[in-house]
Amino acid sequence: MSRASERDLIARARAGDQDAFAQLVEMHAARVYRVLRRFGLDADEADEVSQEVFVRAWRGLPGFGERAQLATWLYRIAFNEAQRRLSRRPPGRLEAGGEGADVIVSVPESPDLAPEAQTLHREFDRALAQALHQLPAELRAAVVLRDVEGLSTREAADVAGVREAAFKSRLHRGRMQLRGLLEPYLRLGEG
Repeated sequence: MSRASERDLIARARAGDQDAFAQLVEMHAARVYRVLRRFGLDADEADEVSQEVFVRAWRGLPGFGERAQLATWLYRIAFNEAQRRLSRRPPGRLEAGGEGADVIVSVPESPDLAPEAQTLHREFDRALAQALHQLPAELRAAVVLRDVEGLSTREAADVAGVREAAFKSRLHRGRMQLRGLLEPYLRLGEG
């Protein structure tokens, strides 16, 4: 959908058109769910929090100034809601992404790869997901927003609610820790 079409839906939703808002939800629901999972919520939590994100978006739509894209604004709401949920977890509870968890980060599949290479890609996906979930929440969020979701540094800093310099520091630290966590896996590929 074009940016102009999305703007039309936003204008209609602001005017109270629930069908227009439902279309916006349909356009962004999978992305919001995916980022909530990547922030560390389990599947049930991500379902519940996704609903809350869109309730907050509906209520806040009149104040949405369109200085950012709708997707970026929804990421910001999702980030805040995920942080709230994660902060209420009992101490010692494991976050999503442990052994046997759904893979929520993946390298794009390539049909040109041999079966062995496709298996290595899937193994790397699991290793990456597990490594991401070992990062502190603020570093994981920086890596997810910038490197996985592809937001610009400015957009990602806005979502995280920090200045660009602070975000860049988090991103650098997150990347360095992630590299260290993935190093044993990467060494296996050298042999």
